[in-house]
Amino acid sequence: MKYPFKSLLLAATVLAAASCAKDDTQSGGEETAGPVIVNASPAAIGGEIILKLKTEASGIVEKSRAQGVSKGSGIDEIDRILNTVNTVRFERLFPDGGRFEERTRREGLHLWYYAKYDPSVPTSEMASLLSSCKDIEIIEYSLAAETSDHRRAASPAAGAQSVTRAIADEERNVPFPFNESERSQQMQWHYNNTGNIFAQTSQLGADANVYAAWQLSTGNPDVIVAVVDQGVKYDHEDLAANMWVNEAELNGTPGVDDDGNGYVDDIYGYNFTKETGELDFSAELMHGTHVAGTIAAVNNNGVGVCGIAGGSGKNDGVKIMSCQIFHDKDGGDVAMAAKAIKYAADNGAAIIQCSYGYPAGSVTSDAAYSSGASAEKQAIDYFIAKQNCAAIEGGLAIFAAGNDLTGISGYPGAYRDYISVTAMSCDYTPAYYTNYGPGCNIAAPGGDAYQSYLENINTGASEVLSTVNGGKYGYMQGTSMACPHVSGVAALGLSYALQLGKTFTQNEFTTLLLTSVNDINQYCTGTKQYFTDKGSLATLDLSQYKKGMGTGYIDAYQVLMNVRGITCIPIPVGSQYTLNLQPYLGGGNLDLKITEISISAEDMDRLGISANPTIFANQIILKCTKPGSAVVRIKLLAGNGNNSGMNGMPITKEFAFIAREVHSQNGGWL
Repeated sequence: MKYPFKSLLLAATVLAAASCAKDDTQSGGEETAGPVIVNASPAAIGGEIILKLKTEASGIVEKSRAQGVSKGSGIDEIDRILNTVNTVRFERLFPDGGRFEERTRREGLHLWYYAKYDPSVPTSEMASLLSSCKDIEIIEYSLAAETSDHRRAASPAAGAQSVTRAIADEERNVPFPFNESERSQQMQWHYNNTGNIFAQTSQLGADANVYAAWQLSTGNPDVIVAVVDQGVKYDHEDLAANMWVNEAELNGTPGVDDDGNGYVDDIYGYNFTKETGELDFSAELMHGTHVAGTIAAVNNNGVGVCGIAGGSGKNDGVKIMSCQIFHDKDGGDVAMAAKAIKYAADNGAAIIQCSYGYPAGSVTSDAAYSSGASAEKQAIDYFIAKQNCAAIEGGLAIFAAGNDLTGISGYPGAYRDYISVTAMSCDYTPAYYTNYGPGCNIAAPGGDAYQSYLENINTGASEVLSTVNGGKYGYMQGTSMACPHVSGVAALGLSYALQLGKTFTQNEFTTLLLTSVNDINQYCTGTKQYFTDKGSLATLDLSQYKKGMGTGYIDAYQVLMNVRGITCIPIPVGSQYTLNLQPYLGGGNLDLKITEISISAEDMDRLGISANPTIFANQIILKCTKPGSAVVRIKLLAGNGNNSGMNGMPITKEFAFIAREVHSQNGGWL
């Protein structure tokens, strides 16, 4: 689910600009034009504003603080305004970075400040008061943020019923390698969907294809994922072993910055809402814990659920760093998010998992986002530029697309350098709440309550099952729940790259991730039913989502195959298929002759292949009857021989066959 930033609709009227008193002896720069107000938005938070000072002015503020001035800026024209609006706080947005301060200053992040003042003063008026101050370069409103989980409307369904449909193992024979309960296997359909488990609409193979990927990799603790969200319940039975731990703070002196990173007592991460290492948990604060479980709930520990990159039970899962930016369901803003993302970069995260954003349509272009949320964007860019994992030269920023049922992704995810995730149901169709269209990059299972509700099975079973607070487990739905599927698969891909000793550039790995997909466009036809927020039954036209859900829906096995360097080939299920390998062989080189295809009996059974594939006219003829994945080995002769006994060179090449129910004309395969 994605938590959207809650819009606080303030008056949009901009008051007349007030003159700033100028003091020639207290200027941080030359007599130049005043600052640019970059995002005069009605979604701004009252009582808070973000400023970027000019370099000289920042130096004056730092000098005054060094001399013991604890309040204000030390620049008269700015301080007169701050005093007028009863400012209670004026300080750096990104605090002194400790051992990271040199890099912080090199990137210009030390120039950002924020002020907290009397919230009864309209934000537009505060911006107007500051707009003539020559020592300020940028004035930026602090926008409200929202998570991206989608709370379902009350359903007319009957009381909760037990789920009695069993997994149809004979339909999709993918081994489950861990010892979590059979029930958790059934309920985590989003990893390995065996079909008619909890709803007639549930479709075989509508999942992230995680079981097949687990045969190759289960995670690596050198990969750290920062969950920028509500706090993660670090002592949950199914998360504790996979939490990132700041050992210096854990074993250090309370109240002291033991590791010199600029933060005190940040053992499992940091709570940016209260500026403390103590994370918050309550019945309403389960979102971050749920997201974390999808990524890295501990596997093979005999309890609860599984995480996509949760390891094999040998302390080998990826690590979760908790960066709390929501103090309750409605909390969160740009300032907190920006600080949290910089913290993640400085403290070793390779992926930021961000199931938050602005309501779709509140920002409508990359140019508007670049200028209008420049502090946050600079923090994300700072993160992307930092290499914290040997498998990737940079970081990955992964966001939920939003739950506004709108034909545009919410920002920040919509920005061209970040990944925006849409949500898919258990039947391959777009989830009824998901955003789609421009800015959306990839789809993943996010749950859809009404797939089971419409059958009067009021269990939440068609939503996403994961960890929640209180040592418990629960269902949620939303692009907030789709997003950690992509983050988890990305973490699994980096884990496999470490296993193989491979390193990718940030762009290479992003390209690999977004092209390791299956076609979703073929399911964007017809209609589906859902309940509105008022509880009435409505019909959704699925054709509007076609070509709007991103490149396709994520496939963990394909990601690992592409990390390994093995070409993935789509194969349709249910009918005899003639596979022309030429497009996959050196640009269609006709001097490669197929002599043999080798596939294990286990993989044949997994794909439902009852008869050995045959070779005819240098093409492969086969029939798959089950969705699944398998590696096949093809023997070829390179170069033509002749009748005098000269032969081509025998070579062997591996391919991954990805079998799915339908293969459309262009496939949607990339």
